[in-house]
Amino acid sequence: MTVQAQTRTQSPWVSLATLCLGFFMILLDMTIVAVANPAILAHFDTGINNVIWVTSAYLLTYAVPLLITGRLGDRFGPKNIYLFGLAIFTAASLWCGLANTIEMLIAARAVQGLGAALMSPQTMSVIARIFPPDKRGAAMGIWGAVAGIATLVGPIAGGLLVDGLGWQWIFFINVPIGILAIALGLQFIPKLPTHSHSFDIPGVVVSAIGMFLLVFGLQEGETDAWAPRIWMMIAGGILILIVFVVMQARTKREPLVPLELFKVRNFAMSTLAICVMGAAITAMTVPTFFYLQAVHGLSPTASAFTFAPMAITTGLLAPAVGKLVDRMPPRVIPTIGFASFAVGIAWFALIMKPDTSIWMLALPLVLMGSANAFIWAPLAATAMHDLPFRHMGAGSGVYNTARQSGSVLGSAAISALITARMTAHGLSGSQHVGSAIPGAIKDSFSSALGEAMLLPAGILIIGLVASFVLTQHRDTHQPKHAR
Repeated sequence: MTVQAQTRTQSPWVSLATLCLGFFMILLDMTIVAVANPAILAHFDTGINNVIWVTSAYLLTYAVPLLITGRLGDRFGPKNIYLFGLAIFTAASLWCGLANTIEMLIAARAVQGLGAALMSPQTMSVIARIFPPDKRGAAMGIWGAVAGIATLVGPIAGGLLVDGLGWQWIFFINVPIGILAIALGLQFIPKLPTHSHSFDIPGVVVSAIGMFLLVFGLQEGETDAWAPRIWMMIAGGILILIVFVVMQARTKREPLVPLELFKVRNFAMSTLAICVMGAAITAMTVPTFFYLQAVHGLSPTASAFTFAPMAITTGLLAPAVGKLVDRMPPRVIPTIGFASFAVGIAWFALIMKPDTSIWMLALPLVLMGSANAFIWAPLAATAMHDLPFRHMGAGSGVYNTARQSGSVLGSAAISALITARMTAHGLSGSQHVGSAIPGAIKDSFSSALGEAMLLPAGILIIGLVASFVLTQHRDTHQPKHAR
C-alpha cells in the first residue's frame, strides 16, 4: 500500500502519537536511572563504578549502532524495525527489573540500549515520510516536545518510583507501556515502501568498531583518570572512523552513510547543531544537580522537580513553535533558540550561590525551556526536509548518532572541567558529594560549579553559528502526500 493510500484511511497524526509513545520511553531511560543509583548501589552492595555502568551500558549500545539501524529501516521497513526494537526494549526492561546481580542488570541495560537504537531513527524517518512538507514542521514540533520533555522528566519520574515502589519499578513501568505501544504500532504505524539497498557489511563492521572505541573511551575517561589506555582508545576510534569515511567515499555500491547527505547544507548544519545541543544538555545537568543537592541540600526527587519549569515550558511551546517552522526561514527559530539557551545557562551560572533562593533559579530555567522548544523540532524538520526518501533512514541515523555522540562528549568534558575547577578552588575529590556539604566550603563549591556551567553556555555558540547559516528550503522534490 502506498503512503498516499495509507494516509487516506488514517490520520498521520495518530501515527505520530503512536511513535512518540515509544520514543518517549527510550529517551526517558537515558536519565531515569540517575536518581536510582544510590538505591541500586545499596541493593547490590557493589561499587560506584559498577553502578555507573548501569547507565553507561545503555548509552553505549544506544549510540554505537545508530548509523546501522537507520539503514535497516530503509531496507526492511521502518515499521518492522521500530516494532522489533520496541519488543527488545520491553523484554529487556522486564529483565532489568528481575535482575538479581549487578552484572545481570548491566547486561540487561545493554540489550535495552540496543532496542532503543533500533527504534530511534525510525521515528524521524516515518514522520518525514508520512507528513507533507507544509505540515512536517508542526509534526516535528510535537516530536521535539517529546524529546525535550523526556530527558527532563526522567529524574522526576525516577525519584517518584524509587521513593514509592523501589528501583525495580523504573524498569517494570516500561513493560505495560511497551506492550501498549506495540499494539498501537501494529495498528497505526503505516507500512512504508522499502528500498532494495545493498548492505555495506565492511562499513557496518568498521563504523561499529570505531564508534565503540570512541564512545567507550569518552565514557570511561573520567573513571580511569584519563589513563594512557583511554587516550589510545579514543585516538584509535577517531582513526578508525576516518578510515570509515574514506571507505564510504570509495564505495562504488551503496555506502552505509551516503556522503552526499552532507552536500545538503541544511542537513549538515542541523546535524552539527544537534550534536552541540546534546553536549550542552548533558553538560548543564551534571553541575546543576550537584549544586541543588550538595549546596541546597535537596533530595534527588526535589532537585529533579526544580527542573519542572523548564520541562513545562518546553512542552507548552514546542507544538506552537513547530507550526511556525512551516512559515518562517529555517535559520530564524533555531538561532533564537541557541542564543536564548546560552543566555539562560550563563544566567543560571551567575546566580549559583549558596544564598540564592530556589524560585530565582526558575527564571533562567523558564528561558532555557523556551529555548529548547525553539531548537529540537526546527532542527529536526530542517535536517530532513530536503533529503530524498531513499536517504531518510540514513539521514535519521546520522542525525541521531550526532545527538548521542554530543551527549557523550558533553558528559566527558563537564566531568573533567568540574574536577579541574574544584582543584583550582582548593577542593579535594572527597568533597564531590551528593548530600549537603559544610557551610565553610559552600562558596568555593558553588563558584567551581558555576564556572563549569560556562562550558555548555560557550559551546552553544557553535550551534548558534550553525543555525544562522541555514538556508531557505529548496522546492521539495518529494511528492505531497494526502493529508
